[in-house]
Amino acid sequence: MSKLVIVESPAKAKNIKGYLGRGYDVVASMGHVRDLPAARLSVDVANDFEPKYAIIKGKENFVKDLKKKADAADYVYLATDPDREGEAISWHLATLLGLDMNDENRVTFNEITKNGVQTGMAHPRAIDIDLVNAQQARRILDRLIGYKLSPFISQKIRRGLSAGRVQSVALRLIVDREEEIRAFKPEEYWSIDAKFTNPPERKSFPAVLYSKSGKKIKITNKEQSDSILADLEGVSYIVDSVKKGQRKKNPTPPFITSTLQQEASRRLSFQAKRTMKAAQELYEGVDAGELGTVGLITYMRTDSLRISEEARAAGNKYITDTYGEKYLPEKPRYFKSKSNIQDGHEAIRPTMPNVTPESVKNYLTTDQYKIYKLVWERFIASLMASCVQETMKIEIAAGDYTFVATGYTVKFDGFTALYEEKDDDAKDDSSAPLPKMSKGDVLKLKSILGNQHFTQPPARYTEASLTKALEENGVGRPSTYVTITSTILNREYVKREGKQFVPTELGEAVTNLLKDKIPNIVDVNYTSEMETDLDKIDSGDKNYKDMIRLYYDDFEKPLEKAKEEMQGVKIKLKEEETDVVCEKCGRNMVIKVGRYGKFLACPGYPECKNTKPLVFKTKAKCPECGGDVIEKKTKKGASFYGCSNYPNCNFMTWDVPSDEVCPKCGKSLFKRKGNVLYCPDTEGCGFTKPVPRKKKTEEE
Repeated sequence: MSKLVIVESPAKAKNIKGYLGRGYDVVASMGHVRDLPAARLSVDVANDFEPKYAIIKGKENFVKDLKKKADAADYVYLATDPDREGEAISWHLATLLGLDMNDENRVTFNEITKNGVQTGMAHPRAIDIDLVNAQQARRILDRLIGYKLSPFISQKIRRGLSAGRVQSVALRLIVDREEEIRAFKPEEYWSIDAKFTNPPERKSFPAVLYSKSGKKIKITNKEQSDSILADLEGVSYIVDSVKKGQRKKNPTPPFITSTLQQEASRRLSFQAKRTMKAAQELYEGVDAGELGTVGLITYMRTDSLRISEEARAAGNKYITDTYGEKYLPEKPRYFKSKSNIQDGHEAIRPTMPNVTPESVKNYLTTDQYKIYKLVWERFIASLMASCVQETMKIEIAAGDYTFVATGYTVKFDGFTALYEEKDDDAKDDSSAPLPKMSKGDVLKLKSILGNQHFTQPPARYTEASLTKALEENGVGRPSTYVTITSTILNREYVKREGKQFVPTELGEAVTNLLKDKIPNIVDVNYTSEMETDLDKIDSGDKNYKDMIRLYYDDFEKPLEKAKEEMQGVKIKLKEEETDVVCEKCGRNMVIKVGRYGKFLACPGYPECKNTKPLVFKTKAKCPECGGDVIEKKTKKGASFYGCSNYPNCNFMTWDVPSDEVCPKCGKSLFKRKGNVLYCPDTEGCGFTKPVPRKKKTEEE
């Protein structure tokens, strides 16, 4: 019998074919084959929100060939990804191929290993129409909101803008945070910091002034600080109490999609898109030497913290063999997932816990290795025993004042022998152990200072902290976070400064318009409730058409009212002035946005109607004529570089011009793939040199 298996990606198709062997033809759909056409609304609002799907442009021939293969096969298996999106793709495929929706032809693979594929093939089921409807509800709502709202804000602010069910809330979080920062008024406060020794020991330890006459002290200015320092002159410093304790530090759970993105951002400075690309490759399968081509991690789009007992046993065996029995907890540790999640598959974990990152490092790209190491260490650590710390708190009497010193020592390292999570908000907890002390010990003062401080505003969002905020507020889903951040950056609603997101004037204008006229669409709680209701469609508890109708009515009425109220109103943004002088009237030209993108225009319009293309000049010179090398854009937005003297000079390159010049001939150097600087005068010179790796700063 011939069997056709349809998956989503070519890499996965190749690897699954290797596991299934003869009698199976495995093909890739390359994602969706049918969708709502972008050229029109494609949702019949009057006919109960009926979607009007069509084959995606460019895939007509593929679908035709797929139908022939399906007709020739004895059986067709739909093996798209194990989530809502994958379920919907299977449903669309079944519709196009004329398959019976009640057939048990849907198979899912949580991991692309021989066992994972064979297990999936052994347990086929019918397409889950509730999961399909959950995806359809989101897709239709997103289309309705985007298609109705985007033209409105484009008309009122600037051509070509967009708004969306989740992206607008994410943008609001960033804008609101910026407003908090602007409104923040720093408050002065002081600390009295001392260093002591306990003779005969010479090593000093720090302590901070805590209270006076038993009441916690707050120092607000230099005068108060100086007065306290004066009071402390000549006093004795005596240990008043020594409190010892013990605390446990537990490991964090294995990764879900959002926490993987956050940790890769903190530890590796990876943007979410880069993280998910490497994770996708590790899931779909890589050539791992003697192991063959195999998926090294489980499915990387998941909200679940569940792990299989087989994986737990394999991880426990690795821990016992490597660290010993004492590194296993007394009782197995189970992490509780949040409610309203898709629990069809596990947390992100290594498919073979005994395969260490170092053992496959030579077979992986740098990004694949870094992500695999992160996933592997986090999973193994989550199974390990807690870290046990012995704590010590010393209270030091100084007349009416009391200083406090704290420290700890690690009694048992537990999981920290392998891995510890980074935290954006965590304060430095690298407290050094304190020397042995007893009540009544007289300490020697080494130094004492009054230090000025100011309260700090809340930090701007980074990609990691924005993802965390969206997740905590129940806005969107982990699989959408990459798209959200990409969209608000590409639309120039926000810009990056280091790792931080800063809203632009345009982003603030869009958010303020929506807050004023259509508040539901940017309300965090409302969007979270909508997401919760949409999740209920998964289990069949809600009808998806009823859900669409409810939220569409909530959105359409304020939009129509806003259109009436703002007839003829245009929100004017401050135009960005450049140093390019208008040759007709002498004014500095400004950047405007038109149908075909940005351009330079004279601010004296309509008296002066001069315009010219916007070009970004680099510091490099053209190797052919000596003109300026300028950055240009393709229709799709990709950057390339050419001579400013075009069409008289046709020099063009995709390689990035540098600030350096060739030491041999003096021409500008360009950087090509492989991080190599080269001289473009290949015939007469041919100079090359590697680009030295830049050490990343903490901000980067």
